Amino acid sequence: MNHVKAKAAFFRSLEPNEQFLALFDLIPEVSFFVKDRDGRFMSLSLHKHEHCGVKTEADAIGKTDHDFFSRPRADAYRADDLAVMESGVPLINRVEASPEVFDSPRLVATSKIPLRNRRGEVVGIAGFSRPLDEVSGYTDVNRRFAQVIEHIHQRYGDPINSSELARLAGLSVSQFDRRFGEAFGASSRQYLLRIRIEAAARLLASTEQTVSEIAFACGFHDHAHLSKSFRKMILLSPKAYRAANRLHREDRD
Repeated sequence: MNHVKAKAAFFRSLEPNEQFLALFDLIPEVSFFVKDRDGRFMSLSLHKHEHCGVKTEADAIGKTDHDFFSRPRADAYRADDLAVMESGVPLINRVEASPEVFDSPRLVATSKIPLRNRRGEVVGIAGFSRPLDEVSGYTDVNRRFAQVIEHIHQRYGDPINSSELARLAGLSVSQFDRRFGEAFGASSRQYLLRIRIEAAARLLASTEQTVSEIAFACGFHDHAHLSKSFRKMILLSPKAYRAANRLHREDRD
């Protein structure tokens, strides 16, 4: 028996369960996950279900990113999933903000691969995320982007433009725009808007501030600017979002 056949025979002899997946619980800082074609979690490691805010893996099975994260962030995750499944091409080291805490500017690198059934059909994805400073190839450019992301998270309520961020990264505006888009899969403007919308959503759900007050606090020109951007990204008006979250809190209480 040659080595290839021996390998195939060995793996066929294993009990068809999830015993290999338990390894991911033993790797510090790594979040592993498996989703089906509809985006429902089929498996996730200890660190991943902690990021989702659930106590056990069973609490997350069958749910999607939209059950755990803000709509802008969940939509971005879903878009990457669909791109991988439709193209069949893995996504390698996509840079993104760590999902566990909104205020955290920590960056992670996420990789995803398509999963195929025995007929070769793509039926889902598997992926993992790990802190960017633990990823090989953590270049000086990535360090500069980490500074940019920290600046956006700390100053999203202030006027911010590409020229300012490019200077912070030590790049020309054209270099910055190109490299930021390659790293994050979105422009710096789109990323900043997402952070501002997430901040506004958090304030709408947790404070009694007026929509106008929240708009100015989160870097929008006025009430109308926030409402238009919020509705486009969240698919609800700020008022409707606040009411829905108030009802959700009452249901939990």
